[in-house]
Amino acid sequence: MAKERTLSIIKPDATRRNLTGKINARIEEAGLRIVAQKRLWLSRAQAEKFYEVHKERPFYNDLCNFMTSGPVVVQVLEGENAVAKYRDVMGATNPANAAQGTIRKDFAESIEANSVHGSDSPENAKIECAFFFSGIELVG
Repeated sequence: MAKERTLSIIKPDATRRNLTGKINARIEEAGLRIVAQKRLWLSRAQAEKFYEVHKERPFYNDLCNFMTSGPVVVQVLEGENAVAKYRDVMGATNPANAAQGTIRKDFAESIEANSVHGSDSPENAKIECAFFFSGIELVG
């Protein structure tokens, strides 16, 4: 099993409801280590750049609006197969389809306000982590 890193974003719906600690507990209970973390409020330009891969999709504008509607907590998580493990902890994008005990099943308000984002591949994890963090900020 490979030790890897993945990006996590605790979204505005979750930070608004003070769920950061509960979500972090789920992350750590799953055996993932938070090696970098900061709270910030994304600008429109930052959200558009981060979600640029979805630019042609019909939900892009609403997604950027939502992600700039309040503060987020961005994190780098580390562990064995961190990308797949965190995706299991998050649950399905649509909370109605998420497994019991996952972050999205327990905390999401809707398919859009689904509390967390996680990288979908090790390749994207490297790109996404570098978007928010410099190497000096990653403390294992």
